[in-house]
Amino acid sequence: MKRLTELYAGKAKTVYTTDDPERLILQFRDDTSAFDGEKVERLARKGMVNNRFNAFVMQKLQAAGIPTHFERLLSDTEAVVKRLEMLPVECVIRNISAGSLCRRLGVAEGQELRPPVFEFFLKNDALHDPLINDSHIITFGWASEAEIVRMKQLTSRVNSILEALFAEAGLLLVDYKLEFGRFKGELLLGDEFSPDGCRLWDAATGEKLDKDRFRQGLGGVVESYEEVARRLGIEL
Repeated sequence: MKRLTELYAGKAKTVYTTDDPERLILQFRDDTSAFDGEKVERLARKGMVNNRFNAFVMQKLQAAGIPTHFERLLSDTEAVVKRLEMLPVECVIRNISAGSLCRRLGVAEGQELRPPVFEFFLKNDALHDPLINDSHIITFGWASEAEIVRMKQLTSRVNSILEALFAEAGLLLVDYKLEFGRFKGELLLGDEFSPDGCRLWDAATGEKLDKDRFRQGLGGVVESYEEVARRLGIEL
């Protein structure tokens, strides 16, 4: 597959067109950012780790019947994916209270949430990804009512699959975000699943093994990602 032009450069990934109009190349860079791009660094090996981590998770989800855009690894830092028409919303599942939920609602970090909390956010850095609801999505045309139902269904199924997967590795899946897009009339899971977009804590000690290490200046960011990968059996 031949890489052609740069389609989009995000905070940590670059998307390229290919000689197949229905396929894109997703490149994972070593760039790391937080607080809507206010804090930025380059961390060696991060792109490779996230690329392989994402491939592992996407393949696990596909094997469990979740439709995703992932097709195959192309290199240490690149993957081939289907070209989706992305919906401008993020689906967030919270199994344990942390992050913005604690700030917004004044709840203590670490509270188990049963049932899990589901939230929609508008994908807009300039507006700091505001919390939205079904009514906003339908009124502004960001997705259809049927797509809202489908996103909730798929996100719930993903949660069941991944909570069990990480639990087997001695990890708590605290929260995470998913993004979806349209492909030939079907809604597919897009973007990525890596420690950049979820919170993972050691089940025994509560140690944070995700991007909060970067946000909070704890250090050992890539080393923590690699530790999670090792526990899951991901070959790096």
